[in-house]
Amino acid sequence: MKERRQIEREFGVPIAGEILSPEQWTQTALKKLPEGYLDWQKLFGRQSAVVLDVGCGNGRFLIGSAVWRPTHDHLGIDILPLVIRYATRRANQRGLQNLRFAVGGARELLQEHVGPGSIAEIHCYHPQPYYDPAQVGRRLITPEFLALVHRSLMPDGSFFVQTDNPGYWKYMKEVIPVFFDFQEQSRPWLDAPKGRTRREIIALRRGLSVFRGRGVARSNLSSEEALRLARTLPPPLFSADRRLRELDVLEMGR
Repeated sequence: MKERRQIEREFGVPIAGEILSPEQWTQTALKKLPEGYLDWQKLFGRQSAVVLDVGCGNGRFLIGSAVWRPTHDHLGIDILPLVIRYATRRANQRGLQNLRFAVGGARELLQEHVGPGSIAEIHCYHPQPYYDPAQVGRRLITPEFLALVHRSLMPDGSFFVQTDNPGYWKYMKEVIPVFFDFQEQSRPWLDAPKGRTRREIIALRRGLSVFRGRGVARSNLSSEEALRLARTLPPPLFSADRRLRELDVLEMGR
C-alpha cells in the first residue's frame, strides 16, 4: 500500500515539501555564527547562489524557496529563538540540505558575517515597525541597513521587501530607490498567491493592504558612496499604524 504523503498546512495553506520519515531528516540549525564572514561553500558543501531571509519568522517562504529551487542555498535569521525552532523543525522534517536557520539580528549578520558581493537575493518580509516611540530606534529598514544590503548583494542582486504598515511603506519608497532600481509589486508574488509568509496570509484574510517591492542593486553605486548617501537620509521616524498590533500578537502563535 502506498504511503500517504504528509503535507503540513497553516491557515489551510500548504507549507512546501512533505514531511519525510525520520531517517531522512536533516539538521538545518546553525547553532552559532562563526567569527568573520561565512564561508558559503564550506557551509553548504558546494558553490551556489545564496538567498538570505532576514527576519525569516517560522520559515514558510524560505522552506518553499529551498524546495522549489534546489540549485540555490538558503539562510534564514530571526531574533526570536521560538520561531527559529519552528523553522528548523519544519526544514529538518523535509530533509532539506540547502537550507540553514540561525538566531540573530539581520543588521549584525550583514555587517559581520556576510562578505561583500556574495549574495544573490535578500528578502525582508514584514519587519517589525515598533509602535512604542521609545523603540523606534530598533526599526530595521534604515539608510545604513540598506547600504549594508547593497554591499552584500552581487552585481544585479535583488532585494525583496514587504509590509502591511502604510507608514513603513511610505518611508521605504522614499529611501530604497537611493540604493536600488526599485519597482512596486501590485499583486501577490506569483509563487505564493495566498501569501509568502504567515503574516501575509493573515493580513490578506483580513482584507488588509500588503505592500511589496523588488529592488535591483544599483551597479553604479560603490559601497563607500552608499554609506555616504546613507548618512544624508532621514531615519525611519514614521508613525506606525497601531491598529495592526493585533496581527503582531496573532503572528506570534507560529
